[in-house]
Amino acid sequence: MAERLTPEEIKNRLAEMPEWAETGGEIHRTFAFADFVEAMGFVNRIAIDAERANHHPDILIRYNKVTLRLSTHDAGGITEKDFALAAIAESRAPQEVRHSA
Repeated sequence: MAERLTPEEIKNRLAEMPEWAETGGEIHRTFAFADFVEAMGFVNRIAIDAERANHHPDILIRYNKVTLRLSTHDAGGITEKDFALAAIAESRAPQEVRHSA
């Protein structure tokens, strides 16, 4: 089982990923795409990565916006697994999307 990160560790990791935030024991970010089709393509890429990692985010889709919420349920909070999947999500988003929301 993954070990929960301390509040200080979470703060330090979020400093490396400024588009992400922590609320209620989860890290989250909203990505804004050009349209619905681009948003769904991103979701499909993330689904494949999440399945490979056996770590599945909560995903909210609103037309061209995709919000990912990550926490490690069996650890009861945020772990390194969450930041690893967040980094994958960043790499899967097109360059122009990475710094918008």
